[in-house]
Amino acid sequence: MEIWRQLLNLMMRSARLDSSLYEEVETEEAAIGHAVMIALLVSLATGIGMGLAGLIGGSGAIWFLWSLVSGSLASLAGWFAWVLVTYFCGSTFLRGPERVSMAELIRTLGFANSPGIIRILCFIPLIGWIISLASSLWSLAAGIVAVKQTLDFTTGRAVAACMLGWLIYVAVLMLVFFWIPSSFKMIPF
Repeated sequence: MEIWRQLLNLMMRSARLDSSLYEEVETEEAAIGHAVMIALLVSLATGIGMGLAGLIGGSGAIWFLWSLVSGSLASLAGWFAWVLVTYFCGSTFLRGPERVSMAELIRTLGFANSPGIIRILCFIPLIGWIISLASSLWSLAAGIVAVKQTLDFTTGRAVAACMLGWLIYVAVLMLVFFWIPSSFKMIPF
């Protein structure tokens, strides 16, 4: 029970864009377990939200399971693509004075993904897509803080390093969200 309380506390610090958290997890090798756990929880929450959207939209149990699995996998794959692209950008053409390892970015961007947990609410008719978009933008803001701290970048360089990978992340999520037929019924236009 204590580990869950600790994880929730870390996720809340991340969601508050606490830059000191990212400094801590950047060097704390044991934090990779928490970061991966957060990525998995966010992925599961996304899948559950998409599955419930399918049920509310009138699809059956098969679509719920399909949406649960595809939403979860898309979220996890999108997050990992975000890490990879940010690592590539931050270690090549935007490289700063600090060398970065993939593990550091997995840890910090894992924590930055914390606001995505509210995607479990994306099933709410008419506003679910707004909740999903807001959580993605919130995660982007957290990611920028994380990359700024991890790579010792200026805010502008952190935005540049994060943006391309984050756009890929959102594109993967949107592809799955709009691909699920029942989800179309949730959008007011």
